[in-house]
Formats: sequence, C-alpha cells, structure tokens
Amino acid sequence: MSTSSAIPAELDILAIAKRYLQAIERGVTGDTLAEFFTPDVVQEEFPNRLVVHGAQRDLQTILDGALRGQQAVSAQSYEVLHAVVSGNEVALEVQWTGTLAIALGSLPVGGQMRARFAVFIEFRDGKIAKQRNYDCFEPW
Repeated sequence: MSTSSAIPAELDILAIAKRYLQAIERGVTGDTLAEFFTPDVVQEEFPNRLVVHGAQRDLQTILDGALRGQQAVSAQSYEVLHAVVSGNEVALEVQWTGTLAIALGSLPVGGQMRARFAVFIEFRDGKIAKQRNYDCFEPW
C-alpha cells in the first residue's frame, strides 16, 4: 500500500488564488504581478459604484490599474470568507478593506473603504486566464 503526498490540482489553484490576493495586498506590480497571469488574460469587472459601466481588461490594463491603485489606496487587505474549487476554476467570496490615500466621497484620506466581492478565476497551466469580479461596496 502506498500513499501519495501530491497535492491535488484543486488545492494548487486555490493556493495560487490566495497568493495572488496576498500579492495585491502587498502592492506587487509589474512583472511580479504579471507572473500570476497568462499573456492573453481577460479580467471582467461588472458594474459597481466605482466602475459604473463595468470594465474588461487585458494584461497591460491590469498592470496599469495596479499602479493607479497604489495612488488611491495606501493599504489594503483581503479576507477570503468562502472558497469553492471546481475543475480549473476557483470561486472566492472576499471581504476587502482599503485605507484611502485620497479622499473619496464622504471618506477622508486615511478613511477605510470596504467591499464584499465575489471573484471567479479560471486557470490555465497554473496561471489566471480569466477573472470575473462582482464588487459590492459599502456605502460611503
């Protein structure tokens, strides 16, 4: 009788998804952030209070957005509340908290913005090929 210590693929992609959120939390940008994605990645953000008409992004737009985000948020945290893995996809329910570097609506510089969001990530060869975000921001 032999036992295998290999980690199932489902656990691998969940671990990658969590490392991805941790990297964003740390403010990773550029080539380091790009390592999480396939070159032809498509990220779709559905309409929300900040992106009223939604958005579809390619790799370069994702990387540019990470740089812009650092100008708006001085710190952020991602708490995974629930995770489901199915085949090559991960679905996460996440609580996000960001400390603002700029004033936004009724929130001052240094104020905290919060959102609960669902993100669906499709992996190819251990990298993010598609990502869909449904962000629900708390009132501000």
